[in-house]
Amino acid sequence: MSKQIIQTSKVPAPIGPYSQAVIANGFLFASGQVAFNPATGELVLSDIQSETRQVMENIKAIQLFAQVNEVYGSYFTAQFPARETVAVKTLPRNVNIEVSITAVIDL
Repeated sequence: MSKQIIQTSKVPAPIGPYSQAVIANGFLFASGQVAFNPATGELVLSDIQSETRQVMENIKAIQLFAQVNEVYGSYFTAQFPARETVAVKTLPRNVNIEVSITAVIDL
């Protein structure tokens, strides 16, 4: 099994014993990202749009995300795949959104 740990200073460091992302056997597994601004170390909680935008910027900063997103997006036009959303009572640090991804990548 081939495995590569992704660690970048462009997103907040994990707050627990986990990696920001792992590439294994052609799959990219990105840990859940919340709205920490890596430049300030502060949470972006002014409104749900800003919070979600910061989450997506954090995911984008994880190595290879741009390439994954380009390939992923090329497969869909109007018939998008199913998506899972999980509601929980409380996320770490009382954030409103956390997003994780799993993707197949072409190494």
